[in-house]
This record gives sequence, C-alpha cells and structure tokens, in this order.
Amino acid sequence: MIIEPRTRGFICLTAHPKGCEQNVLNQINYIKTKGAIDGPKKVLVIGASTGFGLASRITSAFGSEAATIGVFLEKPPTPGRPASAGWYNTVAFENKAHEAGLYAKSINGDAFSNEIRAKTIDLIKKDLGQIDLVIYSLASPVRVHPETGTKYKSVLKPIDRSFSNKTVDFHTGKVSEISIEPATGDDIENTVTVMGGDDWQLWIDALKKEALLAPQFQTIAYSYIGPKLTEPVYRKGTIGRAKDHLEATAFKITDTLKDINGKAYVSVNKALVTQASSAIPVIPLYISLLYKIMKEKEIHEGCIEQIQRLFKERLYTGKQIDTDPEGRIRIDDWEMREDVQAAIKELWENATTETLPSIGDLQGYHTDFFNLFGFKVPGVDYDQDVDEMLEIPELQ
Repeated sequence: MIIEPRTRGFICLTAHPKGCEQNVLNQINYIKTKGAIDGPKKVLVIGASTGFGLASRITSAFGSEAATIGVFLEKPPTPGRPASAGWYNTVAFENKAHEAGLYAKSINGDAFSNEIRAKTIDLIKKDLGQIDLVIYSLASPVRVHPETGTKYKSVLKPIDRSFSNKTVDFHTGKVSEISIEPATGDDIENTVTVMGGDDWQLWIDALKKEALLAPQFQTIAYSYIGPKLTEPVYRKGTIGRAKDHLEATAFKITDTLKDINGKAYVSVNKALVTQASSAIPVIPLYISLLYKIMKEKEIHEGCIEQIQRLFKERLYTGKQIDTDPEGRIRIDDWEMREDVQAAIKELWENATTETLPSIGDLQGYHTDFFNLFGFKVPGVDYDQDVDEMLEIPELQ
C-alpha cells in the first residue's frame, strides 16, 4: 500500500515501515561511527520501541554488542492498516541485530502489568541468566495498577495557580497565548502514580527477587528538568511531582541493591521532539528556539547522540559517575548552558507567528515530528508501494 501521514493534533495516526527502518539504520550507523563502548552485555529496555528507549537499545547492541530484550506496547499491522511506528522500529532493529549476530527478542504488552513482568522474567531466566542493565523509559499517560486494577491517568497541569504563556501550533506555525488551569482533586496523585517511580521499583524488586541482577548491576530511568520558562507547567507542575518521585525512587532502589554493589540513576536528558513532548503546551515553541540556538552553536543532539554520550562519557568510563547534588546524571548540560538559555530568553520575548520562521527552527521541529513516524526521512521513496504486514522476528 501507499502510506501517507494522517495527523490528529500532536499524534500521527499512520507510520511508514521504510521510513522507520531508515531512522533505525541511521541511528545504528551513528553508533558504529563512534567506536566501541565498554558497556553492558545483557540489557533489558522497558519502553524500547521509540525515543530514548529505542536509542538505548541501539546503543547497547551496536555500541557494546549487548544482548537485548525490549518491552513495549505497540499496535501490530492489519491488512490495509499500518502498525504503529514503534512496531516498525522494532522490526528494523531486530533484523539488523540478528544480521550482526546479536541476541534480540521483544515482548509486546502492558509493561505495568504483572503478566508482562512475569513473561519478561521467564525469558531472562531461559535465555540470559542475569542482566547487568535495565533502562526504564516508559512514557504512558495511563496506568492500570497491577494489584488493585485501578486505572490512573496523568495530567499536564500547573499546581496552585493557572499558567499562561506562549505556545505554537507546529503544524500551522501560529503562535498564541495558552492558559492552563491548575490541578484539582487527585490530579497530582494520579500523575505520580502513572509517571513516578513506583513501577520502576516494582520491576527491579521483581528481577532481584528472582536473582536475575548481575553484580555491579545498574538501572537508569530518564527524566527532564528544563528551564525556568517551562517550570510552572513542567517541573513545578504535576509532571514535575512525578519526576521528583522518580528521582527519589532511584535512592530507594540503590539501597536495595547494596548486596550486589548495584546502583540506580536518573539521567536528566535534553528537550527533544517526542510523542510525549509534543503534547505539552509551551514545549514546542521552546524546542523550536532551542533547536535554532543549539544548531547554530553546533551542539545540537537527537536521542541517539544523547544516549551515546550518556553511555560513553558517563556510565561506562571506568571511573566514578559524576552526578549533580541531587544524584542525577546531567546529559542536558549543553541545553542548560547559560549562553544557550540566555539566547532563548531573548528570542522568546520576540516570538510571534511572523517572526518564528526566522528566529526559531519550527521546520526542524516539524521534520523531527514526522520522522518519529517514518515520514519525511531522506532517502525514502514515499510513492513506492510498501508491505505494511511486517512481523517482529523474535516477538515472544
């Protein structure tokens, strides 16, 4: 079939298998050009099919020749209906990993559930014995608690007071004012339950109980802080409370890993175009300006560049891992440089529908958004008929 992008708001309803494959190949090739990493050898990635999770799986496999198990929830294809982007990403990743002689298997299902956790544990026992790294990179807006069956939904809201600022519709380029009412009722608790550290700890506790964690085991979860500009709706909003909980959980997990000399870390990553970030008001405008500045300063990074630097320069140097006073690894250091943030602050004041095309990089944002779903990828012929019915080779 011929597959074209169909969008609704910040979601693309279709995905292109060839474009997704090319995206994965580009990331693999980048890792290969950066040299070997003396890193992990048996890796579980929870949330492995897109964004930072996919980049972590690629970096582990093609940087460290690691065996990888990926867990995710993606939509498979049906005749005439393409699969989700993460499905096609995983097809491409597994094919290339197997060509390289690397172990790679995947589990598709609700990572919050006891069923998927048990299935993953059985696979590790059967094939790998023990693992030395768990990447936790879930970004779901909904969680059904595995013990109570209660469904929780996260919200993007400020706390205590409403928030107003500029935002941009990245499809049209229109800059406008947006107001977001503050969290009410159980909004904060629900968001923390979905996006905090509770599920991360459940995974590590379950793996440790089965003696599946190797000596010097490490686990990494991903977070974001961002500038003062986005604080009210992000770091000091409901999501920020969830991130606070996630970061506090790292210390709790580390305490449980002392007997195997293990550690849990939170890596604070750079603002990037992801399916999750596209949904957050204000963030698309901020990223458009950020991209412009960082590209001009030649310090721009995508997911794969961020994770390669995290592995090569922070996690696996043979030295003690540098963290900030709160114990976090800061791979957002280039984004948060004073010169970068000062430039964005100045541009923000002048950002309008008319000025944004010249002072920002809305085109870069727009392209990156469609790239997430395999569209607008250089080298792909979108007029070509493609097979939408691709299967993940080692789907368990």
